[in-house]
Amino acid sequence: MKNTEKTEYYLPTEEKINIISHAIGFILSIAALVLLVTHAIMYGTAWHIISFSIFGTSLIILYIASTLYHSAKNLDLRNRLKIIDHASIYILIAGTYTPFTLVTLNGTIGWVIFGISWGMALTGIILKLFFTGKYDLLSTIMYVSMGWVIIFAIKPLINNLPLDGFLWLLAGGISYTIGAVLYSINNIKFNHAIFHVLVLIGSFSHFMAVFFYVLPSE
Repeated sequence: MKNTEKTEYYLPTEEKINIISHAIGFILSIAALVLLVTHAIMYGTAWHIISFSIFGTSLIILYIASTLYHSAKNLDLRNRLKIIDHASIYILIAGTYTPFTLVTLNGTIGWVIFGISWGMALTGIILKLFFTGKYDLLSTIMYVSMGWVIIFAIKPLINNLPLDGFLWLLAGGISYTIGAVLYSINNIKFNHAIFHVLVLIGSFSHFMAVFFYVLPSE
């Protein structure tokens, strides 16, 4: 892992928001994983248990990576944690896809989207770890495009996911996308803190979609 990522420091107030918001996200992610897995064991199938475990774990990885990065003061450590933080975004996106591809869609289309999402995630992680700082624009494009790959399976998704679940899924995608756009606009005050809040909203929306509409009713 080449440590060539340009380190960013934020104003103290914004950095506190960055740390606190995703520390809260980390704690909530642990609770989400416990709820998802226990209810999957009680009411779901092996596919529910596997996919929910992956989704919940991806949330934990994202939020702990972000919290540690923004908490770090040492320059070299901060550089390395930033790389891990950005790589974990790919894991979260692919992890979020997993319940919808393996349970809601299932079948050929589900496995195709599953393969595409995790294939793109692996590619993005390799770029972050071994070509650090060289393809930042490509990384941003990959984040957003990964998030909307599901549009190619929109018809079977709508057919197999209750409307409210689809709306929660859509709301999460919109929240993440707005956050990514604002993150890229540097002249907006506290843009990174706003991005963090929108990520939290996106994660919550997707948790609601998975927990209440991918998991079978009790």
